[in-house]
Amino acid sequence: MRVGFGYDVHQLVEDRKLILGGVEIPYKMGLLGHSDADVLVHAIMDSILGALALGDIGKHFPDTDMEYKNIDSMILLGRVYNIMKDKGYEIGNLDATVVAQAPKLAPYIDQMRENICKVLNTEIENISVKATTTEWLGFEGREEGISSSSVCLLKKVIDNNYSL
Repeated sequence: MRVGFGYDVHQLVEDRKLILGGVEIPYKMGLLGHSDADVLVHAIMDSILGALALGDIGKHFPDTDMEYKNIDSMILLGRVYNIMKDKGYEIGNLDATVVAQAPKLAPYIDQMRENICKVLNTEIENISVKATTTEWLGFEGREEGISSSSVCLLKKVIDNNYSL
């Protein structure tokens, strides 16, 4: 088994969509980034890559590469899933937290979990997504940005299809 941790943060700006966990959330601002800036998915990808000791998403999907300009982060999560699978691992479980003063994210959590478990080819009970505020403290509390952290457990896939 391998454990990984991921963290990401993006600035809130006007004239951008707010996308978290592959869900477009109605809000007056969105996250600034080279891709769709899905801070939750970015933290999840970093936790998986970290568990594999393969660096971070900036190494694999640099913001200097126009291929990733405005790309859906769920597509990138699928690429990270393929890296994980090629290395012989699967998700044991994943626990992620989004830190945002606003908007309220509770109505969207179940859809985020469903989106993530589909891409990572795992059961929904293996994917936890939570949201919290900072009670108006820090950059999240001032609604300047949103952060997310993720921890995951990867399990080595055992191939029982062998012959004697």
